Amino acid sequence: HVDHGKTTLLDQIRGTSVAEKEAGKITQHIGATEVPINAIYKICGNLIRKKFKVPGLLFIDTPGHEAFTTLRARGGSLADLAVLVIDINEGIKPQTVESINILRRYKTPFVIAANKVDLIDGWRGGDEPFIIAIKKQKEEVQNILEEKIAGITEKMYEFGFSSDRYDRITDFTKNIAIVPMSAKTGMGIADLLLILIGLAERFLEENLRTEEGEGEGTVLEVKEERGLGKTIDVIVYSGTFRKGDTIVVGSSEEPIITKIKAILRAKVSGEIRDPRDKFRRVEEVHAACGIKIVAPNLENALAGAPVLVANKNIEDAVERVREEMKIEIKTSEEGIIIKADTLGSLEALYYELEQSNIPIKKADIGDVSKRDVVDAMTINNPLYRVILGFNVRILPDVEFDERKIKIFISNIIYKIVEDYLRWMGEKEREIDLEKRREINFPGKFKILPDYIFRLSKPAIVGVRVLGGRIRVGQRILRDDTRVVGRIKSIRKDNKNVEEAIMGEEVAIAIEGVMIGRQLKADEIYYIDISEEEGKKLFKMNLSYEDKEVLDEIARIKRKEKPFWGM
Repeated sequence: HVDHGKTTLLDQIRGTSVAEKEAGKITQHIGATEVPINAIYKICGNLIRKKFKVPGLLFIDTPGHEAFTTLRARGGSLADLAVLVIDINEGIKPQTVESINILRRYKTPFVIAANKVDLIDGWRGGDEPFIIAIKKQKEEVQNILEEKIAGITEKMYEFGFSSDRYDRITDFTKNIAIVPMSAKTGMGIADLLLILIGLAERFLEENLRTEEGEGEGTVLEVKEERGLGKTIDVIVYSGTFRKGDTIVVGSSEEPIITKIKAILRAKVSGEIRDPRDKFRRVEEVHAACGIKIVAPNLENALAGAPVLVANKNIEDAVERVREEMKIEIKTSEEGIIIKADTLGSLEALYYELEQSNIPIKKADIGDVSKRDVVDAMTINNPLYRVILGFNVRILPDVEFDERKIKIFISNIIYKIVEDYLRWMGEKEREIDLEKRREINFPGKFKILPDYIFRLSKPAIVGVRVLGGRIRVGQRILRDDTRVVGRIKSIRKDNKNVEEAIMGEEVAIAIEGVMIGRQLKADEIYYIDISEEEGKKLFKMNLSYEDKEVLDEIARIKRKEKPFWGM
């Protein structure tokens, strides 16, 4: 989560085991923190009353909800469990909603770390477990905490999840555990680790045989490192990676086949003597861990792409990477263009658009380029002449006319979709208005008897618009089917205007009529509409009042032509 305390939480977990040489040493890897079971025993102390088979936990620290989509493996989520960090004082924010949508889509079990409990007015305590700290609080402080937890549970219920404070839950398969904690003081860290290790033990036991076989991983990030060139940060989730192994990596083009020159692991805090030398070289690693791989030809590697060791059968590995790089996106001739920073992000954006029935013409990874703008310009429907970009930028050389194409960029998927849908609604109304300007729109008005200013050449009268709208240049239809005169001008509040709408009273100048002959005071008249225009109007999405006026005009026209407008 963004700014709600993820990194502080991991810093607190890492800082609880300081002595570098002890068995419970915690290692921060590339974008990940490995917490061995011995460290968990030490942190949890008396809370643990049994021995676990799980060897430990690997925390992947994502920069926020948007990076979670990078953690994909075979179309699902790479993470077995997730920790959704929420500031208990701020509650559920737009990024939280995004996170929940992604977790639901990937079917990833998760727990809620309700952080910053120490900021509740009157809260007392240090780094002890929550279950001990809560007993030390005054009744009013406990009540405030309860209200804040109730706020989270209510919101989670709206998203279709049952949740509660972890110590009240008996069935963790049916309820999301909320662990109140403070990443700053360390309060509740033990409770959180206990819940996670318990869930891992219960639900993931059969997945624990991970060290056997050829290595499998996911690219977390592609980075340029001084002296090393392009490198990939990889989360290893299965098997073993060794220096010299042949690997196949997913890329923006064909899979990359290369050899591992070096495997680097981040040094633990006690080993960092020279800040310039952040890594230590290792000969081999086993799942699960985070590593940096140095190898030739990694320029086109993609975040979220698979990495497979392929010493035995390169062809099979290449085919598997090709399959995993495929995204099941249905494209159509007419639709919008979508861009994202990673494969997982692209899938997540596509999924949200599909829920809103928005068609897609092209889906691609990378920043918005000139080519994308050219492609958008070829789309016929102006509502789809749009590029949506998630976690990407518009390249500096891209020029476009905002009146012709629209580009939406954001790092919150559903916000891009919401912004696009809002714009689409406005654009539809604009297009509708343009169409109405092109054709005579139904209108109905009455000449006000006390406001006849001139009888002819042109006649000038005050009118009240009873329905639809009247516009300069339109001809006037009488109830007896005769079409007379033409509206020369419309004046409202001493200003000339192009049109007047229902409910307005305006002065109009009419050419080709004399008041008292062709038109009379206190009579109701209509705007003349051609049969072709009538057919178009009947197909348009008119308001109830406008439809009523159109029906009245059709009734008059059908006196002479029974099937007018049909």
